[in-house]
Amino acid sequence: MILSLIIGIILIIISVTLKNNVNPASKFSSIIRIFGFVIILIGLLSSVFKQIDAGKVGVKSLYGNVQPEVLESGLHVINPLLDITIFDIQTQNYTMSAIHDEGAKQGDDAIRVLSNDGLEVVIDLTVLYRVLPFEAPKILKGIGVDYTDKIVRPVTRTRIRDNAVYYDAVALYSTKRNEFQQRIFKSIEDDFKKRGLVLEQLLIRNINLPKSVKASIESKINAEQDAQKMQFVLQKEKQEAERKRVEAQGIADYQRIISTGLTDKQLQYEQIKAQKEIATSANAKVIFMGKGSTPVILSDK
Repeated sequence: MILSLIIGIILIIISVTLKNNVNPASKFSSIIRIFGFVIILIGLLSSVFKQIDAGKVGVKSLYGNVQPEVLESGLHVINPLLDITIFDIQTQNYTMSAIHDEGAKQGDDAIRVLSNDGLEVVIDLTVLYRVLPFEAPKILKGIGVDYTDKIVRPVTRTRIRDNAVYYDAVALYSTKRNEFQQRIFKSIEDDFKKRGLVLEQLLIRNINLPKSVKASIESKINAEQDAQKMQFVLQKEKQEAERKRVEAQGIADYQRIISTGLTDKQLQYEQIKAQKEIATSANAKVIFMGKGSTPVILSDK
């Protein structure tokens, strides 16, 4: 707006100067003057109407005095002297990572903390947060528009370091990871809320341990896997041995039943039945050797 007013005033002054001087260009003074007034009018109209995009709010201030009301998304008619500061109220993310070009800062920006057992643990983290619309004037007045560098980053890093000292490095890496994440979420959430920010989610992307500790954990995991594999093999062999024992017991029981259940008379009867079947065969000849003797059976085959 100010630039439009300056240009318009300059054009009006030029038109008046040309009009008062005997100059061939004086005939254009009226056109220049009209053009100057048009530019001033456009500047005034553009400063009276203010559009706020979706997902944003505007904070009004007049000569440094921040007003408590906010402008929501849409078209508004405002005092042309007001200064409007735009705040994004959509979900924003801030990532701190050890991988180059992956975080908000260039280079290694991971959080290095000391665990309860004195080991250095490197944590990659992403913070999801947003600005409360009605708190935007408070943020502008007390913090400014660079609340990410003043609040989000330092508060997150500090709270993670403060809470990491309650856990061993191995616990942070494995069993206590979810508990640690919930604990720092609560701590950071309270700090953000006091400053007009909402913490939506805290994502621990990665936890890196010292190489020696990591190698020890991997060795332990491999040993546990080998033990589980051996237990499976032993269980399988045990089941096979049980199967063989049951099979042998069945055979022994069968033999015992046979040996105790058959008598001499029954055996003699079964023998006579077998000899009778053979004798009736067309390919066999029966020779009786004498009284009480077992017949001799001859086969043509």
